[in-house]
Amino acid sequence: MTAPADTILTDAEVHTLGDPDETYGAVAIRDGRVVRLADSYEIEFLEGAQTAVIDCEGGVVLPGFVDAHTHLEMVGRHLVHADLRDVSSPGKAVDRLRERASETDGPVLGYGYDESTWDESRYLTTADLNPVADDRPVVAFREDMHTASVNDAALAAYRDEMPDEDVQTEGGEPTGVLVEEAVGALFSAFDPGVEETEDLLRAAQERANALGVTGVHDMCRRSYKPRVFRDFDARDELTLRVRLNYWENHTDAVVEAGLRSGHGSEMVQTGAIKTFTDGSFGGRTAKLREPYSDDEETDGQWVVDPEELDEMVAAAAEADLQFTAHAIGDAAVAESLDALAAHDASEHRHHIEHAELLTEDLVARFAETGAVASVQPNFLKWARDGGLYESRLGDRRREVMPFRELLDAGVPLAFGSDCMPLDPLFGIEQAVTAPEPSQRLTVTEALRAYTYGGAYAAGREAELGTLDVGKRADIVVLNESPWEVAGDAVADIGVARTLVDGDTVYVA
Repeated sequence: MTAPADTILTDAEVHTLGDPDETYGAVAIRDGRVVRLADSYEIEFLEGAQTAVIDCEGGVVLPGFVDAHTHLEMVGRHLVHADLRDVSSPGKAVDRLRERASETDGPVLGYGYDESTWDESRYLTTADLNPVADDRPVVAFREDMHTASVNDAALAAYRDEMPDEDVQTEGGEPTGVLVEEAVGALFSAFDPGVEETEDLLRAAQERANALGVTGVHDMCRRSYKPRVFRDFDARDELTLRVRLNYWENHTDAVVEAGLRSGHGSEMVQTGAIKTFTDGSFGGRTAKLREPYSDDEETDGQWVVDPEELDEMVAAAAEADLQFTAHAIGDAAVAESLDALAAHDASEHRHHIEHAELLTEDLVARFAETGAVASVQPNFLKWARDGGLYESRLGDRRREVMPFRELLDAGVPLAFGSDCMPLDPLFGIEQAVTAPEPSQRLTVTEALRAYTYGGAYAAGREAELGTLDVGKRADIVVLNESPWEVAGDAVADIGVARTLVDGDTVYVA
């Protein structure tokens, strides 16, 4: 006799997102795994006295979203500190920082401003931030985290740790605008301790589950996150599967600890070794083959030069560790592909993070190397007329994030958010409504990149990423069908329920 299910989801539109994508009316779960897919009538035969029956009321059931590029403590910081993501002008950003200043006696921190969306499109400066507070640091981090704005008090406190070339000046005096390693000095200064990290990650985990996220690939640098995630796991408080991508300067420690990519528990596993190669378009530090359209004096900068990158990839590959390289500009992507190709990118499933500016030759090169494109569809918000890509790149904006071409060439796509914002449905909307045919995906393709894609990138596609029988029951239930609503309404679809291993971790 067949054992009853632990949980049954009925009256649903279940999309497995497998290949092919099959649909069913109900799903049964036992011991954290999918045990049957059928219509509601047939599934009822697996109902026992202790079975939890969830009526989805016609909702759409999908595999849980896997965000392949996150910084979960940053999500927590948006929730705890000044959230600058939706402000519409420099003045509004300053007002939000003043509100935060009234709430704390310590440094005033704000996260997520994006000047490219303002009519007055400029970075915040000391002239803006000094009036917020003159007796303590005030710091506003740009959304890409490669640029920050500070007041004079912050400059006075941390200037010695900042490389001169990353402190922007005007007439020989600092403007308060910092890029790259100068921003890194601020990260070090404001790194949270263990208790604060726990608070930030609890808030971020709750937010992620509410958005249907069941797994993340989290980038870890000078952080207590690995410890806190493992503590949460040991206390059965973790409601996300976490893959830890360690910064390159942790490689020796990772090797000495005997860690390997994929090692760990069902909930927390070691991922890749990560590094930057270049910066960002926002800060004009992404490395390009040709100068910026709005500043012909620069073509960006290397954060890690190609020779050093090759040594990093070799060290990781020798230790049987996956490697992932942040590369945004076309010059950086080209050098990163060369480095990964030299060390069997397809076997290790090495990644390139972001890979924003891709010419036709780079798409072909991606396919040849077998590297995973770990990309952020939400960045397409900058690809519209008058957006950041147009101002920085001119006509080259049409070569930004060609997801259609990558997929057609056979390149594995893993969608993530980089927390700008952490919202899979927003990213999926951007992908299905992208302005260029070379960027645009179907709803099914975008959903698979946000489910199966992340599982594949982690080497876990045998147990995650689709709702096949035998796989882990990581599930999101949506109120409406993303196939049926207008493309520009996908982000408005509500998440009704999120399950991890068959257990409900969020219900609206």
